[in-house]
Amino acid sequence: MNFTELADLVVGTLLGLGATTIFLLVLFIGFCVVGGFLKLRSGSRKTLVIRNFADLDGEFKYFPPDAPRGPVDQLKTPELMEQAARKARVGA
Repeated sequence: MNFTELADLVVGTLLGLGATTIFLLVLFIGFCVVGGFLKLRSGSRKTLVIRNFADLDGEFKYFPPDAPRGPVDQLKTPELMEQAARKARVGA
């Protein structure tokens, strides 16, 4: 095997690897783009997914600037406290 055959073999290998790499990249990027377009659907107020505040009916309230922030006891939420009070009333 002489130098020209070896050079042709190396160049052919590199061209083959480059071509398959580019093909796979185009294939994967194409699937990502097509998949991204398929996820885009028109939203309405009747869907269960809320994408922004315009999807909400009525007005929405922001927290005031002086609202307390920090650790929250998730077991003492108003909903759970109300549920526990109802169970206590039924059990008593």
